[in-house]
Amino acid sequence: MSARVDHDLVIVGSGFSGIGMAIAAQRSGRDYVILEKADEIGGTWRDNRYPGCACDVPSHLYSFSFEPNPYWSRAYATSDEIQDYLLYCVEKYGLRDSIRLRSTVQRMTFDEGLGAWHVTVGTPDGDSYQLVAGAVVLGVGALHDPVLPDIPGIESFQGEVMHTAAWDPGATMIDRRVGIIGTGCSGVQAIPHLAEDAKHLTVFQRTPIWVLPKVDPAYPEWLVDAYEKRPWLMKAHRAKIKAANELRVLAFTKQPLLLKAASKAALAHMRSAVKDPQLRAKLTPDYTMGCKRITMSNTYFPALARDNVSVETSSITGADATGVTTADGAHHDLDVLVLATGFDVSGSYRHLNVTGLAGHTLEADWDAGIESYYGVTVPHYPNLFLLLGPNTGLGHTSVVLMIEAQIGLVTKLLDARDHRGATAVTVRPQVVPAHMAQLDERSKATVWQSGGCTSWYLDEEGRNRTLWPGSVVEYERKLAGPELVDYEFTGALDG
Repeated sequence: MSARVDHDLVIVGSGFSGIGMAIAAQRSGRDYVILEKADEIGGTWRDNRYPGCACDVPSHLYSFSFEPNPYWSRAYATSDEIQDYLLYCVEKYGLRDSIRLRSTVQRMTFDEGLGAWHVTVGTPDGDSYQLVAGAVVLGVGALHDPVLPDIPGIESFQGEVMHTAAWDPGATMIDRRVGIIGTGCSGVQAIPHLAEDAKHLTVFQRTPIWVLPKVDPAYPEWLVDAYEKRPWLMKAHRAKIKAANELRVLAFTKQPLLLKAASKAALAHMRSAVKDPQLRAKLTPDYTMGCKRITMSNTYFPALARDNVSVETSSITGADATGVTTADGAHHDLDVLVLATGFDVSGSYRHLNVTGLAGHTLEADWDAGIESYYGVTVPHYPNLFLLLGPNTGLGHTSVVLMIEAQIGLVTKLLDARDHRGATAVTVRPQVVPAHMAQLDERSKATVWQSGGCTSWYLDEEGRNRTLWPGSVVEYERKLAGPELVDYEFTGALDG
């Protein structure tokens, strides 16, 4: 690599993607630096600290395959526990000295002559500096750029407003009138805790959600000891979970009717906790299960049935100093308004100000239509790689599996670039349209597009630009043996 390059690899973000990529770079002998905008590592699990926050993927599968953790306390780990796991990985693999915290990427521009990226990094004191990177990996994730609802007059509200992704750890709901907007995964997890403390909780439900019982036992000490002393037992458990979850993909991608049995279980789960027929009517979805992300909870429906909780289905039309008004004309007095309104899944990339070849900008290109190749490479952006990019999310199992497959592809492409004596590798623009068309065709049969709902999985035109419409095994296989003819290798090293 040219002496003019500061680092072989600049990694943006320090969640599972960034940490996993850094470990792979370390193993490959590549010089790297991690840029993290916050004051600590962790990504989603650092940011989301609202009451009840936990993962909806089993703990032993929501971890790196090369770093199994025998110490998970229960089947589904809380955000605190996952953050502790990531911190442990940072320390075990000696990544801390290569992490620059409170470092915000302001701009990235590709230098075709050098075959490298000029990265402008902002510092906490308002200054900035330049890095030159042989390659950039964006591990910025999709679940950290909050979507804020447009509520006329919200600036006049004199109470507290907080998004679940920016929770104030000192906030208390005790004896307060609390409103929460949203009943997705975050809302389902937070509502039972808010209901316990609030004087009154008003749930502003935009769309009812499918909720299944959560089988979440605490792991007994003897089992933790067994996993620690016999790692093969833990690996077998992980393999069993992975196989069981993979069986569900058929119901999501090809045969949504297979979800009928699960739908009946969800309705029975609701009926067992909610006796009021009017409330049950409000809480019964009219779309196919899986169209939106399926949630799991044993406490959500009992919380909604409490005397101090009301469910409002009329949309919010405005706010004033003391609360919000809904479309039915009712005014709801509030002391706190919680926004469980999700995330802008593509905004993380748009806000990085990325300029590639011939003046292409990622923001303009993706405003015209998000395109990528297996969610990792994008035409016109050499030596730029995405982790958990478009169409690589999952509705049925752990995205950490996808991250590891993508890290493997990035490593292979960089090795192939260096072996050929090139300075840049990028996907050929000609191969991407056919790939995207295939994704569109496969997505038509999925429950996400045929299930009768709208969700953050789909773009404004109703196309799936978030999830992989297939199994993880298929994705792993395709990335493990990439067709190098689909990529361009350009430039020559100095000397």
